[in-house]
Amino acid sequence: MQIEKPSPWQRAGQATGDSVAPRRELRLYGVNAVRAMFARRPQALRKLYLSHGRAGAFADLMRWCAANRIGYRIVDEDDLRRLAASSHHEGVVADVTREPSQPLPEWLAALPEGPCCAIWLDGVGNPHNLGAILRNAAHFGVSAVLLPRYSPLQLSGAAARVAEGGAEAVSWVQMSDAAIAMQALRAAGFTLAATLVAGGDDVFATALPERLVYVLGAEQTGMNRTLAENCDLRLSIPGSGKVESLNVASATAVLLAAWARR
Repeated sequence: MQIEKPSPWQRAGQATGDSVAPRRELRLYGVNAVRAMFARRPQALRKLYLSHGRAGAFADLMRWCAANRIGYRIVDEDDLRRLAASSHHEGVVADVTREPSQPLPEWLAALPEGPCCAIWLDGVGNPHNLGAILRNAAHFGVSAVLLPRYSPLQLSGAAARVAEGGAEAVSWVQMSDAAIAMQALRAAGFTLAATLVAGGDDVFATALPERLVYVLGAEQTGMNRTLAENCDLRLSIPGSGKVESLNVASATAVLLAAWARR
C-alpha cells in the first residue's frame, strides 16, 4: 500500500502492448466456494468431484449433474488433493466455466443510484490476500473489483476458497487506460482514494463520500506514484507504529468498515 514505481507486471504489459488472455475454466474447491457458484450460476459447472463423506451433502448437485449430463465422480482423498493441488479441498472440487470480467462502461451503466464502493487493485497478486479481499468485499457490500488494463490477475481456486463464497458476490470489471477510467468513474459520481502506509489523511477522521473507489497497491512494490497522485483523496490507517503497516487484506477490511459506518 506504499507508493512506489510501477509494478513489474505493469511494465511488462506496457512493453508488449497486449492484455493478458484469461483462462476459460477454473478449478474451484471448498464447500462455500462451490456452493456459491452453483447457487448463482449452475450452468457454469462442467465436472464435479466429491469425497465419500460429502456425497450426501451434495446430493442436489449430483442430481442436477445427472439431469444435465454433467459428469460427477466420488473419489478418494488423495485424488481430491491432487485435483485441487491443495489439502484444503474440504471434500469437493468442481471444474467451472470462468465468468468473464465486465468492461467498465458496461458496469457503470448498470449501476443503480445511491451508495456504492469499489476496489481498484493496482497489482495485488497473492491468492490468499485476494481471497481475503473478496471475502471482505462481499461482507461490506462492495460492488466490484476494478482491474487495470494490463493486469494478469485472475480468480484462482485458492483465492475462491479463502473468499468462502465471496468471489461470486463481487463483479470483476476490466478498465482501459487509467486516465480514461478515472474520468468515467468521476463522471458517475465516484471519488477515488489512494490508500497509503503513511502520509495520507486519517481514514477515521475523513468524511468519506457515498460513492467511493479505494485504490490498493501491490503487497511488495506498492502503488504506482502517478496513480496515487491523481486520486482525489490519499488515506492512511493510523496505528501504533510498532509495525510498518497492515497486510493489504487486513487493511482492506478496515477501510471498508470505515466507509460502511460513514
